[in-house]
Amino acid sequence: MAPVPPPLPARPPHASLATLRTFPAGIAFGGDYNPEQWPEDVQIEDIALMREAGVSLVSVGIFAWALLEPEEGSYDFAWLDAVVDRLAAAGIKAALAAPTAAPPAWLVRKHPEILPVTAEGTVLGQGSRRHCSPNAAAYREHALRITRALAERYRDHPALALWHVDNELGCHVSHFYGEEDAAAFRAWLERRYGTVEELNRAWATAFWSQHYASFDEVEPPRAAPAQLNPTQQLDFHRFSSWAFKDFYLALRAVLAEAAPGIPATTNFMATSATKLLDYFNWAPAMDVVANDHYLVAADPESEIELAFSADLTRGVAGGAPWMLMEHSTSAVNWQPRNRPKLPGQMLRNSLAHVARGADAVMFFQWRQSAAGAEKFHSAMVPHAGTDSRVWREVVALGGALRRLEEVVGSRVESRAAIVVDYEAWWAAELDSHPSQEVRYLDLVRALHRELWRRGITADLVHPSQRLEGYSLVLVPTLYLVHDDAAGRIAAAAEAGATVLVTYFSGIVDPDDRVRLGGYPGAFRELLGVRSEEFFPLLAGEALALDDGTSATLWAEDLRLEGATAVRKVDGGPLAGVPALTRREVGSGAAWYLATRPDAAGLASLVDALVAESGVAPAAWAGASDTAGAGARPVEPGLELVRRRGTDGTGWLFALNHTDRDLPLAATGTELLSGEAFGGIVAAGGAAVVREEPAPASPRTDAAQGEGGSLPA
Repeated sequence: MAPVPPPLPARPPHASLATLRTFPAGIAFGGDYNPEQWPEDVQIEDIALMREAGVSLVSVGIFAWALLEPEEGSYDFAWLDAVVDRLAAAGIKAALAAPTAAPPAWLVRKHPEILPVTAEGTVLGQGSRRHCSPNAAAYREHALRITRALAERYRDHPALALWHVDNELGCHVSHFYGEEDAAAFRAWLERRYGTVEELNRAWATAFWSQHYASFDEVEPPRAAPAQLNPTQQLDFHRFSSWAFKDFYLALRAVLAEAAPGIPATTNFMATSATKLLDYFNWAPAMDVVANDHYLVAADPESEIELAFSADLTRGVAGGAPWMLMEHSTSAVNWQPRNRPKLPGQMLRNSLAHVARGADAVMFFQWRQSAAGAEKFHSAMVPHAGTDSRVWREVVALGGALRRLEEVVGSRVESRAAIVVDYEAWWAAELDSHPSQEVRYLDLVRALHRELWRRGITADLVHPSQRLEGYSLVLVPTLYLVHDDAAGRIAAAAEAGATVLVTYFSGIVDPDDRVRLGGYPGAFRELLGVRSEEFFPLLAGEALALDDGTSATLWAEDLRLEGATAVRKVDGGPLAGVPALTRREVGSGAAWYLATRPDAAGLASLVDALVAESGVAPAAWAGASDTAGAGARPVEPGLELVRRRGTDGTGWLFALNHTDRDLPLAATGTELLSGEAFGGIVAAGGAAVVREEPAPASPRTDAAQGEGGSLPA
């Protein structure tokens, strides 16, 4: 078992929501509020219903630009004045939006150059939302002006708690190819590289006669006859993320100047489906990290994807508490088949986010729209009104969150880490690779899923962040890696951690240049292995392994250079070639997975890694709270996470996603009921058990931000 290092000092990059002077007490509860869609009598009823449900925070004005500024320079704040005055009178706080996500028609008519242009040259029109490029000068000018007008008017309003800047930046359109975008890309490249000679070196422009004599010759990676320069594509991903962040920072600067002291954020989309923006890079610009999440109805394990997205958001926040800015009470409107949530699912989903670090639970939206593109998207007040299951569950959720107020500001406990990097994600999925079937999140999600099923919480950490204090470090598909990050991963093994690196990792440097000398490049020495060639498997092809499992997708002509083979290929052209290796490193170990194992193979591998590292579930199913006599693994479908306070108090969250009662070895007060926990989590139910204070875990301090700066 790997030794547990002493706790690290806490240096979180973000404050707890509880410390923001403008923020509601307890777990903030509410959602997007769009009163402009309703007459005044409904708005008045809204306030009464919000108080009944226990709503404490609403986002206001997100898509209201055309009503706030119906003509250029002519503002109408009267209706918004009435709304925020009513909220303040009811003791409800507002996250007031910079309403820049949907420019008004008059702005598009006057400045059609703000419209997005695709790689193929198609201009995307208005009539929807996000019909604007963050690089368009006219759009920026008008966005900054409406933002300043709002800040100056409401900066001293008692309802104002938070600035909600724009909305889901990068959604729908994330890359822009117009002339202003091209100019902005060139300027970004010149700042990044300094000289065109350095750009030529980084992009390897000697290939295919792509040499540039000046930055003026460079274009965005528009549609072309054949494969585009991969480093150009990678840099365009970086630029596109930067462009949105630069736009956010411009709005944030106006708010800070006109309304000092009011925190600001924007709602991320940190999910398994979204690789548009590098949220780790964005995080230092946020006063508090906020995220939107929606279940995919067709996913039979949607609760595991939710856990992944929440863990990713917590990782982006550096371990600090964060906001769930949007999720749904029931069905959404944008999937091919939009199934409603089952009874109890809304509560479990909401508590899963809280378990994994959220100190705010909010929905899209407060009242379900009667018209428009999202009219069939569920809401806190549904079309059916208050005589409905959804409304009753909303009121019940508000009560449950009030009973959990004591967990606010506490941190999630974890001794396992999964290294995640958006740049590696972008680079791994470029074209012209050995196999287009290798997808970055394949093993990231699979390994996270295996830990979830065992009741083990994983932190998702950026490779620039410190890994000390983790007993188990998983490094899946880290195709692109910086030298210092590779060294940090090696140091974790030296210090006693069990480290797993998987195939297609360490292959290229930040310029997408292959690390020569054999694969897996940056990790060869750590792992004690070397591959001369990859051996991607064909569709439907499988390899038999000598432990009775099989593998698909990927293999390598791997040889040992200090490591020991744990599994080998059994038969075929790669007979006897190692498929899984292990090397002792310092007081830890480094494993290498050179293929994609089947379900049984992956499960047995994770069992071995968990056993070696000593990482344990948050609780056990048996009579013991340790891995001794009477302890049993948690039942499949029982989600377990622990948050811990600075005084050592633990709060064990247990969410039962099955249709049967499940046992759980835990003692203490169950906060949802207010009674002593009886050892059973009801079918489809949830329990939050306050445990007796214990010494803080090494990984409740969120010190991941030390030890390396995030990429620029």
